[in-house]
Amino acid sequence: MTRGLHFALVCTLLLALLAALCIGSTAIAIADIAAAFTGHGDPVVTVILFEIRLPRAIAAALAGAALGISGAALQGLLRNPLAEPGTLGVSASAATAATAMVYFGFAARMPWLVPVASLVSAIAATALISAAAYRLRGVASLILLGVALSALSGAVMALFINLAPNPFSLSDLINWTAGSVANRDWGDVALALPFIAGGAGVLLMARRSLGVLGLGEDAAHGLGVDLSRTRAMVIIGTGMATGGAVALAGMIGFVGLVAPHAVRALVRYDAGAALFPAAIAGAILTVIADIGIRLFPWGAELHLGTVAALIGAPMFIWLVFRMGAVRHG
Repeated sequence: MTRGLHFALVCTLLLALLAALCIGSTAIAIADIAAAFTGHGDPVVTVILFEIRLPRAIAAALAGAALGISGAALQGLLRNPLAEPGTLGVSASAATAATAMVYFGFAARMPWLVPVASLVSAIAATALISAAAYRLRGVASLILLGVALSALSGAVMALFINLAPNPFSLSDLINWTAGSVANRDWGDVALALPFIAGGAGVLLMARRSLGVLGLGEDAAHGLGVDLSRTRAMVIIGTGMATGGAVALAGMIGFVGLVAPHAVRALVRYDAGAALFPAAIAGAILTVIADIGIRLFPWGAELHLGTVAALIGAPMFIWLVFRMGAVRHG
């Protein structure tokens, strides 16, 4: 069952990536794509594919995968179906650090500081949320803390935007806060990839513990799960993956909420088993959303974070009402 699910999701992702290469202001036939990959394609088509569309599609997939696996890990650790980097303020904290690097000019001189700053901020926010989860009672209190963290981060980012010294800086800052993979190149992908891959690797190492943790802390401890180690691994892994995603694509909300819920029933609600499928589902979601941005005739291209919010926010509202109905049912 699990292998079949993984195979189906990976095949779907590959089809989505192929569609991302085909679709754009100029449609490219699959035969032309195959020719370009074998080194016999038209030079213009080759440039469009390898310098514009492929890095953009890979950036969208990496960001979505990072947010998807981070959301699944946070939901498993906190045993909270509403937990994800966006709703808990982790993404906003990472974006604030990234925009600070852009605003103060560090990004132009030392581009590697953007993912590092995002990483440190995301780890700090995740640690705060994790600590609060064991002190606050109820889902509402935890979500309110996330809202407060997001509001504070949003206020700081708004301040940077208002004080932007020129229109070019303003455009860069808006791209970070609204989320976008437009104009991403291989350098951007290479800068964020080690953080995302490292974070995902750490989270996958904790998958067994997260699966057992679904039985409750006492049962997990009785089965030999080191809760402190598991918590630390999720904090570090989520911080690395989310920080890398924000450094690559800016702030994209709700992907970490939608992706785990899309696959949870297929893995029998096992939080550990949901990690890899949630990562692939998140990648599929962001790639398809980015294709949608290019398909519809907008006057100006929408930001990826805007489209993700239009998809994820209604699901978040539905989950809140569903949880309330179950609690009072």
